Amino acid sequence: MRHLKILSVLALVISFAPATNLAHAPQPAAPLDAALAAWQDVRFGLFIHWGPVSLTGREIGWSRGDPTPVGEYDTLYARFNPTAFNADEWARTAKDAGMKYVVFTAKHHDGFCMWNTKTTDYTIMKSPFGRDVVGELADACRRHGLMFCTYYSILDWHHPDYPLGSPAGKTRKPNADMSRYVDYLKQQVTELVKGYGPLGIMWFDGGWEEPWTPALGTELYQYLRRLQPSLIINNRVSKSPAGAEGTSGATQVYGDYDTPEQHIGAFNLERPWETCMTICQQWAWKPEDAMKPLPQCLRTLVSAAGGNGNLLFNVGPMPDGRIEPRQVGRLKEMGTWLRMNGESVYLTRGGPFKPGAWGASTRRGNHIYLHVFRWDGDSLVLPAVPAKIRRARLLAGGRVEFTQGQSGVTVRVPAADQDVIDTVIVLDLDRPTMMLPAVDVK
Repeated sequence: MRHLKILSVLALVISFAPATNLAHAPQPAAPLDAALAAWQDVRFGLFIHWGPVSLTGREIGWSRGDPTPVGEYDTLYARFNPTAFNADEWARTAKDAGMKYVVFTAKHHDGFCMWNTKTTDYTIMKSPFGRDVVGELADACRRHGLMFCTYYSILDWHHPDYPLGSPAGKTRKPNADMSRYVDYLKQQVTELVKGYGPLGIMWFDGGWEEPWTPALGTELYQYLRRLQPSLIINNRVSKSPAGAEGTSGATQVYGDYDTPEQHIGAFNLERPWETCMTICQQWAWKPEDAMKPLPQCLRTLVSAAGGNGNLLFNVGPMPDGRIEPRQVGRLKEMGTWLRMNGESVYLTRGGPFKPGAWGASTRRGNHIYLHVFRWDGDSLVLPAVPAKIRRARLLAGGRVEFTQGQSGVTVRVPAADQDVIDTVIVLDLDRPTMMLPAVDVK
């Protein structure tokens, strides 16, 4: 139950963060430091891409103009009436999966707003549904002990003042005014932070296009930091020399963490990161979309944690407002696994053995958790560690032996006690494991 306590800490950090004077605070403020650490502790979140585009089964934002004509795409909301939407069911699905936070697409590249905004009529409130989805989901997440976060696209191919348009930013609008658009953007993010917050994360996207500059990104970051000092802001608030996803090798970084997309990030103990990945293939709902098998889902989560990152796992709800039952089922399977093995994921940091084809490792206190995907018979050989291993045990029960010497550590588990997806072994050491250097496993 210890992983549940961190949510209470995170809620307090977000709710009672004091104001910060940026002019005298070149380093991140204490509320942000605490919020980032608490967010890293929970490791697993739900990403949700949804809107009127689900009526077509095509990708959100990107399908505007190709293959869906702009005029057709922009009027989808007029027949969008997802009467089966139930925010509490979505929150329960996330909770049953072992997830601790939810990031929802308040506005994607198509410019459609899923909240009761005063800035435009292009909003869910003008649909036949006429309900504030962001508000209902924010309330449901808090009822179920989940941190609520919003995704917001910086680019807007629908808005007349944003210079580029569909398809995919390949057209230019004749009377665009970027300064007016930035004012519009600030009004919208202010509504989200003040009206639906305090938020855990503002998850930006779309800043890669030419109209958005690093200076605008820095200004927006500082503006939001004043609105909510504890708000976590991803690197896509601005441009990065390494691209939107970020990398441990970048000389200039933006935001508070990096966002590798559709692949697991590199091991990094210095810069927080979060892999965003789809449970199927498309971000928005697609009929009969190929879904990832359970072993891949679990190993992705474990490898992210082993690299010292989070996993933001995406679902695309259907046009009627339900998350597809087979996706709900897969998420529940992950939750079942986490109820038995969660201590090896929650509240941990990556290492000291770096992830690889063999598996991954996490650590907390005096414990190293080995997640073994691949065995050489009944053995796994690891590099030497400058600490004494006092005991080895299987988290799920069973037989395990180890030998330790100057040349390395060998762990043995009989085939009958190996798990086909992930054999979790706990090594109890004589000292705190965060003191150990990170090493590669050959």
